[in-house]
Amino acid sequence: MSRITNAPYFPIPPQGYEQQYFAELVRSFSIFLTQQQNPGEGRNTGLVLTNLPQDDFGLELGTLFQHDGFVKITLANSPYVRGSQAVGAIGTVTVTTT
Repeated sequence: MSRITNAPYFPIPPQGYEQQYFAELVRSFSIFLTQQQNPGEGRNTGLVLTNLPQDDFGLELGTLFQHDGFVKITLANSPYVRGSQAVGAIGTVTVTTT
């Protein structure tokens, strides 16, 4: 999916080095990087996700992964760690039939 962004202004270079030109060039690249790193909005009518991770191990926050057939989003307070299992037992139960 492509995003429409306003191209930053890149000044015409002078014959020799000028501090102001270099500052404008750095500013233009900073604007460009900010535009490219901004995720922006998305609107889709169809989406296919292939090869999603099975857990959120090593993923950054907000990354999609698949867990037990459901698509999940990596959250800081809700981990789905690799190989998580739990087994518990309390006491003993005896069943007698007569």
